[in-house]
Amino acid sequence: MSAGPRRPPGTAAEPTRLVELREHADARGGLAVVETGTDVPFPIERVYYLYGIPQGAERGGHGHRELRQLMIAVHGRLRVTVDDGYRQASYELDRPGLGLYIGPMIWRRLTHFSPGAVAVVLASAHYDENDYFREYTEFARAVRERPS
Repeated sequence: MSAGPRRPPGTAAEPTRLVELREHADARGGLAVVETGTDVPFPIERVYYLYGIPQGAERGGHGHRELRQLMIAVHGRLRVTVDDGYRQASYELDRPGLGLYIGPMIWRRLTHFSPGAVAVVLASAHYDENDYFREYTEFARAVRERPS
């Protein structure tokens, strides 16, 4: 993540990281492989996808208390900006063989969707509204109040 205020010792959030997926391609087309335990560090409980995003629209704009996710742009591209309450970083997802792992206590914004972009998200749990931070100020306060 980019430079910014240092996180106090003992409070590091699980790092956000790019995940290179195994790909196979031949004259018939391409195939990307995602496997729990190899590419995804959690059991997959839910899969959803984003599509038909209007030009200039933003998705995300929230954080999760416990949820872990792997995001993949299976078609087109998008930008994911993550924020751990201390620093921000942006990642471009632009091919089906590249995923972005986002752990808990990370705020995320999805922007700059290309026309026709489709993103799939693999999640560690079923939908739970109580796991969400919908307001950044609430998220930032929770990050700073986390026990070391």
